Amino acid sequence: MPYKDALKQKEYQRQWQRSRRAGEGAGFKVIRVSSPEEIRTANALLTVLAGLIKEVLETKEGDVFIRSRTAGYLISIGLKAVEVADLETRLTNLEDKIMGGQK
Repeated sequence: MPYKDALKQKEYQRQWQRSRRAGEGAGFKVIRVSSPEEIRTANALLTVLAGLIKEVLETKEGDVFIRSRTAGYLISIGLKAVEVADLETRLTNLEDKIMGGQK
């Protein structure tokens, strides 16, 4: 924010930096997800991504282009996670067939 008075400008910047470092008033919505320890599989990641995509699509805040770009990015990540989840399932099934009666 431009100020004619240099001291006001300096004070504003100081306060803005303090609040930014403290995580206050950034204007962004903070989304809390499960702890990283709980997200160990691709299916768990898909659940988190589904929630994030739902929130992006349902919100009315922000520009429509930014929301659509964000949703598209999350969906592309979701597609990769689906591929990994499918591979994970197939690998588990293959390991079960190979190990068969050895368990």
